[in-house]
Amino acid sequence: MKGTHHPTDRRRGGPGRVLGLLLALVAAIGLTSTTAFAVPSHKKGASAATKNIALSPMGTVAAMQPSWNLGNTLDAIPDETSWGNPPVTKALFDTIKAQGFRSVRIPVTWTDHQSSTAPYTIDARWMTRVKQVVDWALSDGLYVVINVHHDSWQWIADMPTDHDGVLARFKASWTQIAATFRDSPSSLLFESNNEPQFNNTTDAQGIQYNDELNTAFHSVVRQSGGNNATRLLVLPSLHTNSGQVFLDALVSGMKSLNDPNLVATVHYYSWYPFSVNIAGGTQFDATAQKDLTDNFARLRDTLVSKGIPVYLGEYGLLSYPDHFQPAPRVERGEALKYFEMFGYEARISGVTTALWDAYNFLNRSTLQWRDPELINLIKSSWTTRSGTTSSDRIFLEKSSAITARTLTLNPNGTTFRGVWHDGKKLVQGRDYTVSGNQLTLTATALTRLAGDRAYGVNATIEARFSRGLPWKIHVTTYDRPVLSDATGDTSGLTIPTQYRGDQLATMEATYADGSNAGPTDWTPYQEFNEAFSPDYPGNGLLLTSKFVNSLRDNTQATLVFHFWSGATVTYNVTKTSGSVTGTVA
Repeated sequence: MKGTHHPTDRRRGGPGRVLGLLLALVAAIGLTSTTAFAVPSHKKGASAATKNIALSPMGTVAAMQPSWNLGNTLDAIPDETSWGNPPVTKALFDTIKAQGFRSVRIPVTWTDHQSSTAPYTIDARWMTRVKQVVDWALSDGLYVVINVHHDSWQWIADMPTDHDGVLARFKASWTQIAATFRDSPSSLLFESNNEPQFNNTTDAQGIQYNDELNTAFHSVVRQSGGNNATRLLVLPSLHTNSGQVFLDALVSGMKSLNDPNLVATVHYYSWYPFSVNIAGGTQFDATAQKDLTDNFARLRDTLVSKGIPVYLGEYGLLSYPDHFQPAPRVERGEALKYFEMFGYEARISGVTTALWDAYNFLNRSTLQWRDPELINLIKSSWTTRSGTTSSDRIFLEKSSAITARTLTLNPNGTTFRGVWHDGKKLVQGRDYTVSGNQLTLTATALTRLAGDRAYGVNATIEARFSRGLPWKIHVTTYDRPVLSDATGDTSGLTIPTQYRGDQLATMEATYADGSNAGPTDWTPYQEFNEAFSPDYPGNGLLLTSKFVNSLRDNTQATLVFHFWSGATVTYNVTKTSGSVTGTVA
């Protein structure tokens, strides 16, 4: 991913990255076969990596599942701690191994530790530090992938206008990296280039440049001798995109190298509107699910079924989790559904997957998971499925009488076992009924669960299935949110808001002529936390400076705020001479 100085948001990029996301935001990688794989036990001394057991390329990549990214660290700009993470310690890799991961991807950015002119010498202290970190991971019996990371957009992207200079620097970089690690064990893999992108090029041109770099990388490493003569080399598609045209080009390039020790890599961050909550993509719905299954199908058909191992070098959601935002862009239950299904599709596709962690999953200071429930679901998906329901919330309007509520069961191949609250099973027939895939909570049960009907979550119940993790359902009392008039300027507008137990899903913005208002002009549904952001503790709803400055002067924009309860609130804003006013419609 392309990085920024925001310590957790390395997921924004230049034109190549954005193009790749909008084309497919694609995914996944290949393993040993299309059969499922098991999570390692990590018994002492039993690692294939430490025993140097000879495995085929497909077997090696299979043995790397599951994988984890040391993101925003050695790839940070300009230095290891610049994006908010502490220096890497061996204890970090001890933790990762103990948590069931078999491999780590260690992204490395070399630009600020390398001369920008020939002979493009990499600073010896930096190389020593990279080797120290790699050796720590290897000593834990983990497979390791290292690469050339943010250099991809810092200078490699200039290849169309500085072809010879970029190629020379790329070769010089890999010549030095290969020499340093030539005697490292075969459990170390080299990855050519992260998310290849080239300025002002068509896909066809970009594919040619990417193929040229992959070929140069292959030649330099193989000629460096030692264990590099047979080391597994990881080759990316253009943008690490798994669209069919990019996969076909990658396969063609790999065949031309006539080398059995090659691995294909792509990335996957879900269907773009869902991944960042834009254009109405608030749910992991049929469209987002199809994007996921289609991408894995392409990987199976184009790569895995033909014996080409695939390493999905990064996966997740582009904007979830993000502990530095006032509110999550993606609704929690919808995110959980994505991660659950992703793990399943990877398993049946024979794909090894590397979780992108900029430190939103593992707190690098405490070595504790920030969200144990989320990581436990991800870990469960490595070996089994978990059932879900159509929503993780039941909203009960406080101003109305409580009535029965129905959710759709998604057993995902499991068997529904019942509903629990506080460790006790609810009574079927009295508290809930099941008809086909419809789970109905009775008015009697919901009245008891709602208690005093204070705004917010009154009770959390669990739908349990024959295997996997329970699915939590939050019984929530709300009333339609109330917004008030407000004034602001081009730095933004904060709307006083009484959320009254509800949560914001998205914002729709239009002008009277039907055109879209806001910085994202191709859709009326603006991007969560970019154009607008809820402040639940502060009882506010912020329209950002980015949104306000995009508004036409002296032209009223109509905003419709959509909430997860199903409630909507309409609000009008007008910008005039640098000031902005908001009024309740």
